Amino acid sequence: MNQTQKNTFKAALWMTGAIASFSSMAVAGRELSVVHDTFEIMMYRSLVGFVVVALVLTATGGWVQVSTQRLGLHALRNTLHFTGQNLWFYAVAVAPLAQVFALEFTQPLWVILLSPLLLNERLTALKMTAALIGFAGVLIVTRPGTAPLSPGLVTAAASAIFFAFTTISTKKLTRFASIGCIVFWLTTMQAVLGAIAAGFDGQISLPTAQSAPFLILVGLAGLLAHFCITNALAIAPATVVIPFDFARLPTIAVVGMILYHEPIDHWVLIGAAVIFSGIFLNIWSESRNSLATVENTSRNT
Repeated sequence: MNQTQKNTFKAALWMTGAIASFSSMAVAGRELSVVHDTFEIMMYRSLVGFVVVALVLTATGGWVQVSTQRLGLHALRNTLHFTGQNLWFYAVAVAPLAQVFALEFTQPLWVILLSPLLLNERLTALKMTAALIGFAGVLIVTRPGTAPLSPGLVTAAASAIFFAFTTISTKKLTRFASIGCIVFWLTTMQAVLGAIAAGFDGQISLPTAQSAPFLILVGLAGLLAHFCITNALAIAPATVVIPFDFARLPTIAVVGMILYHEPIDHWVLIGAAVIFSGIFLNIWSESRNSLATVENTSRNT
């Protein structure tokens, strides 16, 4: 086994962890919806995340990374993510899990369309084609006209848009803030936002013996999923990692069938495959352009 094969195998293991984390977070979110509203789930999730991040920063001496520079952009990013995550938790509580995951896959397509406006990136013909292919997949998943759009599908689609805004603002933040700093303000600000939103009606449900394990699971799974994806991307190209991420859909479809007796809709799988093909086309073109840039640079030096 050569080094490339070893890295691909390691990336596959990391992505297995990411898939397990995302799936467990969806199941935990649905179970928690019986006891807690989405604002409470986000508040407790962020508190768990804050404790984990604080322990990691303390153990690694990473507190020096945390600064108040561009605190306004941190606040904007975390408000966008808070909104998207609340929409996502609502969607997993009321809509078939496979449909929620399929629509969540549209996040990179929204990034393609929004980046020229917010990051001054060029919208090429290939990127536009990738976006159109992806949104054709959305039409296959939702099949407008065959049945009224449910609130769950609408919120799932909306969450992808807010996650796209989050990705773009994160890209801006990484120019001057470390990952530790970004995650610290993520958990801190979202815990405050969650407490304000959850307590707006004067009532906050405390964890029960049944809900506490799921609240801890949601908090840990969210951090672990992104940690696994980051490590996978660090050792293997995106063109290798993203196909593994697509395995989330059939995985959650099976989980939904076993735990909640949700039928596996072949239209959802077909639509998700079309969405994925659009995403992969964009990633492949970006990888090809990056390789060409590197080769041209090496020739000119």
